[in-house]
This record gives sequence, C-alpha cells and structure tokens, in this order.
Amino acid sequence: MTEPMREPTFLVLTALAGEPQHGYAVIEDVSRMTGGRVRLRAGTLYAALDRLRSDGLIEVDREEVVQSRLRRYYRLTGLGAERLAAESARLREQAAIAERRLRGRGVSGSAAPVT
Repeated sequence: MTEPMREPTFLVLTALAGEPQHGYAVIEDVSRMTGGRVRLRAGTLYAALDRLRSDGLIEVDREEVVQSRLRRYYRLTGLGAERLAAESARLREQAAIAERRLRGRGVSGSAAPVT
C-alpha cells in the first residue's frame, strides 16, 4: 500500500492528467480546480515537478522557447496515472465513510464539484 499523497502532489498530477502543461499553466489549473483555495508558488511547484519526475510519475513532454525563455511541458506517465487513480479511489472511500456518518446525523455532505 502506498502512502497517501499530499494535496499539492494530488493536484499537480490531476492538472497533468488532462493534457501536458507547462509550470505556470499547472499553477493556474490548480487554482481553478480549487476555486482559488490553493495557490502554488513557483518554487514549490518546480520542486514538486522535479520530485515527481525522479519518482517516474511525470515526464517532460516537450520544450519550446517563448520570449527567449525555455518553457517545459510535463505529462503524466502510466505510473503517475495509476498512482493518481489509486489516490482518487482512496479519497472517494474516505469521503463515502464521512458522508454515511453525516447522513446518520441528518447532515448532507454533498456539494457541486469544481472542474
């Protein structure tokens, strides 16, 4: 069994699950997915991207030069997709337990998802 992911890792992998993205696009995507609740800082993001690359969860898709600066695009690997799927399942199971217990108290825990 793998260790639960930290939220920033989960969000970065989720951002890259849709399509390859460069760093700033990942920052913006994570902000959108969380309704602005999570704002990754560039230093935090690039350290996470380096770690995820060394763990084999993401890889460089391509590089391009934009306004004299290198822009590197990252994509999810097969292993990264498997780990993200496993973490998504773990979170769903935990949420289902919480919702069942809340319903037992007469509290509804459902909310509209953010895409």
